Amino acid sequence: MAVLTINNENFDKEVLNSNIPVLLDFWASWCGPCKMMLPVVDEIAETMGEKVKVGKINVDECPDLAQKYNVMTIPTFVVIKNGTETGRTIGVQAKSEIVALLG
Repeated sequence: MAVLTINNENFDKEVLNSNIPVLLDFWASWCGPCKMMLPVVDEIAETMGEKVKVGKINVDECPDLAQKYNVMTIPTFVVIKNGTETGRTIGVQAKSEIVALLG
C-alpha cells in the first residue's frame, strides 16, 4: 500500500474512521532525521500491505494536527487504532521498533 498524504481534509476519513491501524509520520521537508526515516516508512507501507495504513503529515502544512497530537519533535510516529492513539515514538528509529508499535 502506498504512503498517504494526510491533511485536514482527509484526516477523519483516512485516520479516525479507518478499519485498520494507521501509522502517522509527523515530518517536515527541512528535517534531516525525517529524510533518514523516509525509506523506513516506505518499506513499512510496502511490506505491511493491507494490514496497516501509513500516512505522512507535514507539520508545516498542518500545524493544527501536530498540535492536536502534541507533536513537539519530528519525526514523531503515532499509531491510531479505532480512532485512539495506541503508540508513539520520537526520532530516528529502527524499522522493528515502529513495527512493534503497530502490534
